[in-house]
Amino acid sequence: MSFKYLGDIAVADIAFEATGATIEELFSSAAQATMQVMVGELGSIREAETMQVEMEQQSAEMLLFDFLNELLFYKDARRLLLLPSEIKISQSGDHLLMRGELRGETLDGERHRMETDVKAVTLHRFSVTQTPEGWKATVVLDV
Repeated sequence: MSFKYLGDIAVADIAFEATGATIEELFSSAAQATMQVMVGELGSIREAETMQVEMEQQSAEMLLFDFLNELLFYKDARRLLLLPSEIKISQSGDHLLMRGELRGETLDGERHRMETDVKAVTLHRFSVTQTPEGWKATVVLDV
């Protein structure tokens, strides 16, 4: 599970490549990369609140897209900084079903050093692929 930022993909936005040995690890890596763009120090986010999340999509690509945008929705609408503590993804008919638990806390301007506000996850060069080593995603964030 890891991620690295890609400076050559988007000039005005922020791009990253996330990886994971499993698709669940990939989703966790991508969530951490997205949150770290906004909150420089992920360790400053306490696990004070727990939320359950359930999503369904036809592809891993669109499931990750929806998941990352859901994290941004909670940040914008409820001022919650959330990271996944548990994710399970399974096939459900012709769809992928993700169930997970998110943990985090309300944004505290004194404790959380906000670096950049991410407005949305874009579909520009967005991809999720299975590789011999596991899973890889390329994500461009609109900032």
